[in-house]
Amino acid sequence: MSVRTRDSLGGRAAIVGIGATEFSKDSGRSELRLAVESVRAALADAGLTPADVDGMVTFTMDTSPEITVAQACGMGELSFFSRVHYGGGAACATVQQAALAVAAGVAEVVVCYRAFNERSGRRFGSGVRHREPSAEGTALGWTLPFGLLTPASWVAMAAQRYLYAYGLTPEDAFGPVAVTARRHAATNPAAYFHDRPITRADHAASRWIAEPLRLLDCCQETDGGQAIVVTSVERARDLPQPPAVVTAAAQGAGRAQEQMTSFYRDDLTGLPEMSVVARQLWCGSGLAPADIDVGILYDHFTPFVLMQLEEFGFCAPGEAPAFVAEDRLPLNTHGGQLGEAYLHGMNGVAEAVRQLRGTSVNQVPGAARTLVTAGTGVPTSGLVLTSDG
Repeated sequence: MSVRTRDSLGGRAAIVGIGATEFSKDSGRSELRLAVESVRAALADAGLTPADVDGMVTFTMDTSPEITVAQACGMGELSFFSRVHYGGGAACATVQQAALAVAAGVAEVVVCYRAFNERSGRRFGSGVRHREPSAEGTALGWTLPFGLLTPASWVAMAAQRYLYAYGLTPEDAFGPVAVTARRHAATNPAAYFHDRPITRADHAASRWIAEPLRLLDCCQETDGGQAIVVTSVERARDLPQPPAVVTAAAQGAGRAQEQMTSFYRDDLTGLPEMSVVARQLWCGSGLAPADIDVGILYDHFTPFVLMQLEEFGFCAPGEAPAFVAEDRLPLNTHGGQLGEAYLHGMNGVAEAVRQLRGTSVNQVPGAARTLVTAGTGVPTSGLVLTSDG
């Protein structure tokens, strides 16, 4: 859909398979192998074979090309292949593009994947070390000379303004998000922080990374792969797993949008790009915040979870810390990227599917409508996934 009109995509495609590698700090194998392992696992989960696949979608940042993964998995001819830009902002958009291809008849079975050695290989948290000249990189020239070199430092600017605007402390504002994620991760055997919950005091005692962000406000770094299989709703009903229907899907970029450094907007206390996504998702799905059973919100940094809740209308500006502290919405029930793994948001899509299947380790009874978001601070995307019928 556009931000002005409702589209016709909703209800025409579904997620039928999810698969992942283990989540670790040192996989000991190539990113291509991680991609292939996760794709094969997702196809097995869907009850499909590599020969059934005719479409592939991944991130521009992925090092494993679609045709290489297809060859390594034993797939045949492809009629659709695509990549989505802007890092973690691509997560839900990969599913959107798969659904668009299926709905248009361009492909019948599309696999979305993301695989990297983000801990043992290139660590995004280390910041900008070398960048080829580009138009979009120009914006960094206004921040790097002043010491804003890492994602944490970029987010810290907006986080500080949020605290100032609403008279909050880092402990009261960000602590509930970190504690909630780690509480769910503690009961998730797949999570890196399984059996390791934290308290508000632990959060407040963790070391500073870039004030007002502490270590426990920042997502972890992970080696691993995650894949998602998308096909038509009609075909999905003949497969083993209950379909997770793509009821709405959207991308969004706001005015004066940059990648993580949109400091020249009129207000730094929100995420306009996510507002663009939210308006489309509510319009396309016909749902409202009160209808959502589970929220899987991209949590590379705790303050941006708060801003997302406010952009989607779950609460008023400045009220998200209390909203989270009161557990008013089941949030990141897999542990999120703070607690389970940092897979650029693809593991969040998988958790939304598990909730709809009724197989999450932190299952919300009767979950039938889930909201999933992708990376914030960059052009981003989102999904509303629902159970079939």
